[in-house]
Amino acid sequence: MPPDELTASPPPEGRGPLDRPLLDRGEIEVVGRMPWSSNGTYLVELHHGEEVDRAIYKPHRGERPLWDFPDGLYRREVAAWELSDHLAWHLVPRTIVRDDGPQGIGSLQAFVDADMQEHYFTLLADEALHSQFRRLAAFDIVCNNTDRKSGHCLLGRDGRVWAIDNGLSFHAQFKLRTVIWEFAGQPMDDDVLADLDQLVDDGLPDRVGCLLGVFERDAVLTRARALVRAGRLPTDPSGQRYPWPLV
Repeated sequence: MPPDELTASPPPEGRGPLDRPLLDRGEIEVVGRMPWSSNGTYLVELHHGEEVDRAIYKPHRGERPLWDFPDGLYRREVAAWELSDHLAWHLVPRTIVRDDGPQGIGSLQAFVDADMQEHYFTLLADEALHSQFRRLAAFDIVCNNTDRKSGHCLLGRDGRVWAIDNGLSFHAQFKLRTVIWEFAGQPMDDDVLADLDQLVDDGLPDRVGCLLGVFERDAVLTRARALVRAGRLPTDPSGQRYPWPLV
């Protein structure tokens, strides 16, 4: 279905991207394919009785094979949510695995009700959002996000910045590619450092680790430990750690 024909019911009143119970139990109905997605990505409606909600469905069947990432990118979408939730950073909309989708098993993510004309480059002018972007920059380093485009940063109606499209993350080799470099070299906020220090001390929770390979699990803690020791966000002397396209 063309992008301008994508329509769905509005999100439930008062429910944000973390509080969407229909993700677990709603019957999944495809509304249309999301534009500009290289893998199969679908806007869906979730129905349970008279309740209706929206979500983003990424089936395993719709993934293109990649030479540098293992099969099953949908699990990395879920791992990003699980880590964000474990840290209580609330950067990633709630994302779960559903095995009963129209195209089989895949990830199901709460839809972010946002102005889709806004993205990182436009939102950067608002200094009130900078602390959220610094936290997201730290999160993407720990997750080793290789594809943090500007359009993957959405400002929800709740005033929070939400990070979507996290499938290309958690590789064991450092492959960071992001547009968020304006805060490079700046000290990280104390609460962010404290949370990462606690993660290093406690180790990766099982709900994250079960979605990753053994070397990938170790690499998450290695990156978190390095950030804590540095105390500030890294710089990119190469100037090449950007995704393409940028938006």
